[in-house]
This record gives sequence, C-alpha cells and structure tokens, in this order.
Amino acid sequence: MANDMFDLVVVGGGVNGCGIARDAAGRGARVLLLEAGDLASGTSSASTKLIHGGLRYLEHYEFGLVRESLTERERLWAIAPHIIRPMRFILPYVAGLRPRWLLRLGLFVYDHIGGRKRLPATETVRLPGHVGGEPLKSEFKSAFIYSDCWVDDARLVVLNARDAADRGAEVRTRCEVEQLERLADRWRIATNQGVFEARAVVNAAGPAVLDLLGRAGLHGDRRMRLVRGSHIVVRRIFEHDFSYFFQLPDGRIFFAIPYEQDFTLIGTTDRDHQDGLGKVRASAEEIAYLCEGANRYFRKQIAPGDVVWSYSGVRPLLDDGSSKPEAATRGYRLELSDPAEGPPLLSVFGGKITTYRHLAEEAVDKLASRLEPLRQPHWTGNAALPGGDFEVGDVPRLIADLTRRYPFLAPAWALRLARSYGTLATDILGDAKELADCGQHFGAGLTEREVRYLAAREWARTADDILWRRTKLGLRLNAAQSAALAAFLDGEEPVWRSAS
Repeated sequence: MANDMFDLVVVGGGVNGCGIARDAAGRGARVLLLEAGDLASGTSSASTKLIHGGLRYLEHYEFGLVRESLTERERLWAIAPHIIRPMRFILPYVAGLRPRWLLRLGLFVYDHIGGRKRLPATETVRLPGHVGGEPLKSEFKSAFIYSDCWVDDARLVVLNARDAADRGAEVRTRCEVEQLERLADRWRIATNQGVFEARAVVNAAGPAVLDLLGRAGLHGDRRMRLVRGSHIVVRRIFEHDFSYFFQLPDGRIFFAIPYEQDFTLIGTTDRDHQDGLGKVRASAEEIAYLCEGANRYFRKQIAPGDVVWSYSGVRPLLDDGSSKPEAATRGYRLELSDPAEGPPLLSVFGGKITTYRHLAEEAVDKLASRLEPLRQPHWTGNAALPGGDFEVGDVPRLIADLTRRYPFLAPAWALRLARSYGTLATDILGDAKELADCGQHFGAGLTEREVRYLAAREWARTADDILWRRTKLGLRLNAAQSAALAAFLDGEEPVWRSAS
C-alpha cells in the first residue's frame, strides 16, 4: 500500500539532490529524499573539496560557468562559515608551460568577473624568502597567489539534508529506487523500503542518472561522460596554510592542499571511467601520476608507499564531444519533461559542488511552473546551513567558547568540532563536565555522544559513514578503534535504529 502523497520525491542524496530537497522544503512543498546508500557516499564526497570558480575553465572559454561559480563562492562561505573557509593558492610560474602574461590575464579576469568582495585579490611574489617557496625546489622563482575557498564536501551534503528535514522533508537513506511508474496524475516509486507516490520526481542520481531514467522506462539518446577523479593523502609535506596550484607538461593541473591539520591532499586526475559505479578506486597508475607530479615541485619526495589514503569519484559530465576528459564542461543541464507526458520529471545532468545551490534554485523554479506549492520566493542564498549562524571569520571565537565551556577539549579536538558543527557543537557535548561524561571514547576525540548525535541527526549508520563522511577520523583511528566503533553501532539495539 502506498504512503501518503508527496509533492516531490528527489532521488539522489548527493549535493544536488540534497540542495534541491532543501530548497523545495523551504518553499513549503512536502518532500521525500531517497538515497540508495549513505548521503554523499558517491561523487559528492570525492571532490578536491574546493568552492572555486575553476580558473582552468577560462582556458576552455567557459566564462559563464566561471562567473556563476565565483558569484556563488562568497555566498556559500557566508551561509556555511564553519565548513567553508578562505584559502590562498600559490601558482608557480614554470618556463615552457603557460606563459606569464596568460596566467596574469586569467587571474585578472578571475578577480573581477564574479563580484569578489571579501576575498583578497591576486598578488605576485618572489618565492625565495616567501614561506610558500620553502617546500619547493629552488628552480621555482616566482608565483602568483590568488584566492578561493575550501569546503568539507560531505558535510555540505549532510547539512543540506539536515536543513531540508528541519523544514519538513523526509530523508531516507539505504533506500534504493527499483521502479518509477508514471500514472495519470502522479508518480509511483517502488523502493526496497516500500512504495511512495508523488506529484513530481527529481532525478538527481549523478552518475546513475541514465540508469534511473531506464527504471522509469525512459530511454533516449542522452549521453553522459563519466570521468574519474582520484586523490591521494600523505603526511604533511609543508607546514604553512597556503595551498598550491601546479601545472604539468601534459597540460593538466593539480592541487596540493593542507588537509585535516596533519596531512596534505593531492589531486586530481581526469580519466574516462568505464568500470561501473560499484567500487570506484584510484588506480596504481593514477597514484603514481600524482606522486610524480608532486615530486616535480616539492623538495620532499613522495612515493605510492607514502600514501595513507586515496579516494576516487566519478563525475557525471555532459558529453560535449571534448577530446580530453579535463576539457569536458563542468556545466549542467536541467531537463524537465513535457506536460503532455504527464506528471513532471526533472533530470539533472552534470554540475559541480560550487554551483549546487544555484542549480537547486533553478531546478525548483522550473518545477514551480507545474507544482503550485513551490511558487514561493527564493530563500537559500541568505539562510545559514545548520551550525553556520555566525559571522565569517568567527571560528576562533567558537573554539575559544568551546574550550572555555568544555576544558577537557584538546585544541585539535575543539578545532574539529567548530569546523564540523559550528554553533551545534554544544548540542553534541551538552552538559558534559569531563571526558568521562561523553561516554565511550573511540579515539581521536570521537566519543559516544558524537556518535549518538550523528546517528540521531545525520543519518549515520555504519563506521564508514562516521569515519570517512561525517568526519575524516578514519585517518586517525587504528583498526582496533574502528572495529570498536563498528561493534558499538551494531550492538544488540543499534544506535541508529533507536535514534530513528
């Protein structure tokens, strides 16, 4: 028997799906979000973790996409200042690659095309004597330094889902859509958790967007290009807070970014992906490629054996006929079914994390012409995501408040809580006076209180959900500690089940 009718069912718990669910719920629609696995378990947690305009997209004349992305950059920073922060990037000049005048011109456009207000402008520096030059080989003499932002991508997804739920949406994870059936005035959605009905459906399944259309019996000549991007994490190569934007002789670029206080994140690759979406992993060739790239620039050399973690995601890009994967557009297309076909189906093709909010707004606007409850004003551009209701730059104050209220917090622990949960960190720690009040301690500052919070408020079900998506403590917990967390979650009365 079908459940009550929803206005909108969104299929896909990545950044676009959660953003659309949040926007629609905030406009008053009754929304159901369905995700086959965990939130952000695919592409949306496997990015380079940047909110950026895409400096290299200027080379491919994607000025509209760069402008849109840069306009969103400071807006997203303002609504999520706990999980998004500004970052300065060092772009060394390399003789024989892109000429100096081209880099300077590109950065001038980058500074002025998107309405930059808070972020500092580009500057030119001599690397000898600059802190950013110390880890680099002596042959690199000059560089440009420009601004972008860093984001905890998986938390961005979860916080959009949390805000959608706070505004009335129902969120179901581990809920796979098996069939979509279009009836005269509604959709019937069969899943492994039951049957649901809705007046409209959004297909935000990312790399599986065409597969979901097939489950609705819709087949066409649409084409997507699946491109795999892989990253590696190594022990910290440099001590400062700058990031690096590097060029390679094959025309590709990659980043080296300070990561989780003690590590360096290096990526990404761009390879066409044809191996299915089950387990997407960085290949040995990609890992070696990234190590070799880093070794062209850094004094400290790294090898595949130094990699403490690697991850890989498949980007669903519009197939624009580009000969190289890195040249394929990062733009998006929203395809809304014709009214003559019956109840509306909106499919999302392409996109990138930086443009997710604007994409969601545009998607809900398209559906509003067919779904009366959505005919409400825009609101997501100024409404803080959960925990982000404070001014940009106030994270140090949050940390000071936490350590004053909870003296047992080590500095790194307080920093992690502030950057992950913002003003909601006190919801986790509550009235705790000492570490023992937080229950079982799994290691690295992960306690029973936080685990129970993540199960109750953020749909965490497994150790991987917590260690690699809600946090990145998988980099710090050893095998025994991880096993203890898994056992706790799978206890006689699973924490997540009692929290639901």
